Amino acid sequence: MEDLRNYAISRIYLDNFDHIKAYWPMIGRDMAQLSLAYGVDDIDGTIDDTTKIYSMAGSEEQHPALTTAQLVQLIRRVGRKPIERDTLYNVIQDYSDIIFEEEQEYKGYVALPVV
Repeated sequence: MEDLRNYAISRIYLDNFDHIKAYWPMIGRDMAQLSLAYGVDDIDGTIDDTTKIYSMAGSEEQHPALTTAQLVQLIRRVGRKPIERDTLYNVIQDYSDIIFEEEQEYKGYVALPVV
């Protein structure tokens, strides 16, 4: 909860910052998702060798890895628009209308029409 409070306060006091980023490998998927409601507007998750430091320090994600589809779903589930951006926040890819193969897989039920 302290992380969420810090994000919310940062959004208020750092009004001259255009974007506030949450690093999901450090705070975990659930907290990163929740942080989108507390002032965060960017979820970062570039995985490299330095990520091991967070895992060794006891971060939420011990083996951080997310596919693009998983990250997009994480963002969509909280009603946000998933857009991949570069370092200067130029749009690279808008995932709003893209349906991934995993989303089309049979889920064990068939949606019936409402009568």
